[in-house]
Amino acid sequence: MTQDAGALPGDRDESAVIDTTVAHSARMYDYWLGGMTNFAADRRLGAAVEDLIPTIRTMAWENRRFLGRAVRRLVRQEGIRQFLDVGTGIPTRGNTHEVAQQADPSCRVVYVDNDPIVLAHARALLDSTPAGRTAYLHADLREPGAILGHPALRETLDLDRPVALMLLGVLMLVADADRPRDHVQELMAALPSGSCVALSHVTADFDPAAVGAVVDAEGEGRMVLVPRTRAEVAAFFDGWELLEPGIVPVMAWHPDGEPPADPQAAYYWAGVARKP
Repeated sequence: MTQDAGALPGDRDESAVIDTTVAHSARMYDYWLGGMTNFAADRRLGAAVEDLIPTIRTMAWENRRFLGRAVRRLVRQEGIRQFLDVGTGIPTRGNTHEVAQQADPSCRVVYVDNDPIVLAHARALLDSTPAGRTAYLHADLREPGAILGHPALRETLDLDRPVALMLLGVLMLVADADRPRDHVQELMAALPSGSCVALSHVTADFDPAAVGAVVDAEGEGRMVLVPRTRAEVAAFFDGWELLEPGIVPVMAWHPDGEPPADPQAAYYWAGVARKP
């Protein structure tokens, strides 16, 4: 559901909508990255997941590193200067606008998330270079029309020029019943030729038992986690041209330095595609 899209801290009382007694995926991710924006419930479930997958912190960082590699290549090789980052998560170092504006200070970025605690820290996402611009929408992936029609998006991005849609580690939080593919297709349809989509998605393809145990643990914590197969991830790219090397384990997507000895050590598929 969409709530107060475009609002920023100070616009309303956040304490009424942040439940720190229940674990939340964004705050658990922050915990695995070594951040400070997490609470006891997040740390308890985060530690339980770490017991099941001892490399979960490394996996979180590998997904973050993919963001950096993808953004840099989109700017330098695809000529992208506009980004729509949906499922932003809690601000941490290496945010999309930081990476993009290091490559070209004129880059513009719109962030979208529906977690009130992300909203509470949204000003960290608005620290743009003078030549560029950033905006934050408090909105939900499941309502793409509200995202695309929001004035702040239209004021920040020119949808007649190529845009990179960033969907990193967010679709795994949307149940099949909520039709994630339909929502992604609606966002992609609104972007012009030459636009790109970068996507990473947790999978059980590499270790079904471990990931299955995590799904059960997060379900007990009233959280949704939907690992998807490579074929299911590929369906999100339908109609767009996959860039090399295609859909691969996240560690194998244009790694910095030597290729990883075991690219399946991080249980994510990743890929980038261009709109014809």
